[in-house]
Amino acid sequence: MIDTLPLFHRIKGQPVIVLGEGDAADAKSRLVLRAGGHVIADAAKGIAQSARLAFVAYEDRAAAADEAEKLRGAGLLVNVVDQPDLCDFTTPSILDRSPVLIAVGTGGVSAGLAKQLRLRLEALLPEGLGALAQALGAARTMLRRRFPDAADRRRALDVALGQGGMLDPLDDSSAGRVDAFLAGATLPDETLAEIVLTSLDPDDLTLRQARWLGGADGIAVEEGVPDAVLARARADAIRVKIARGQGFEAPGGVWVVVRR
Repeated sequence: MIDTLPLFHRIKGQPVIVLGEGDAADAKSRLVLRAGGHVIADAAKGIAQSARLAFVAYEDRAAAADEAEKLRGAGLLVNVVDQPDLCDFTTPSILDRSPVLIAVGTGGVSAGLAKQLRLRLEALLPEGLGALAQALGAARTMLRRRFPDAADRRRALDVALGQGGMLDPLDDSSAGRVDAFLAGATLPDETLAEIVLTSLDPDDLTLRQARWLGGADGIAVEEGVPDAVLARARADAIRVKIARGQGFEAPGGVWVVVRR
């Protein structure tokens, strides 16, 4: 269960209200400008220009809460700086490998923790990650021709982008191998794996089991498997309920059977 839904909001060329003065307001203004938005420092003007987002950086909590309520009543989503309980959304710490963006958030409870996690990830992710994304984007038409079925495309890419794969995203030279991947890409074998849970705690999954869940096209789930375990699977994976002890014949692709 997550408390907030992470989204990437396009604001390029759009008005965004930023109210307040000082370092906090300046930081939010820079964030808006970095994403291509237009900073509007007047609430009425921003509402008239159909702004959809607003930042309120007032030191006085009561004044900030009052302003937030007015903006919310006008249909805007509001962020009140350093007041997570007054926020409709929070802003994460951003790792930029454009067009790849990794947002690290803590729901507003610890910006310092989010920053330190982002700095650790900065050291892990190569600068060429953005170039790999651009190359894959340019190859979308060719990839669709080679694999017309969306599930087949996903399976081929899962193998190529996996650890040690031809397009491993942690390998800084992967972007230069996209053409070679397209020329020789084949579908991996269809597989069916079974996970028998040793406990109901998802942290007790082995690394292999976690990879199976994260990469499966479909999951057959026995009664009693907790949602916390299934949250480790892809959100778009097909899910089928099965009775305790029931066999399962995978319809094709990569499937995982999860049993109590």
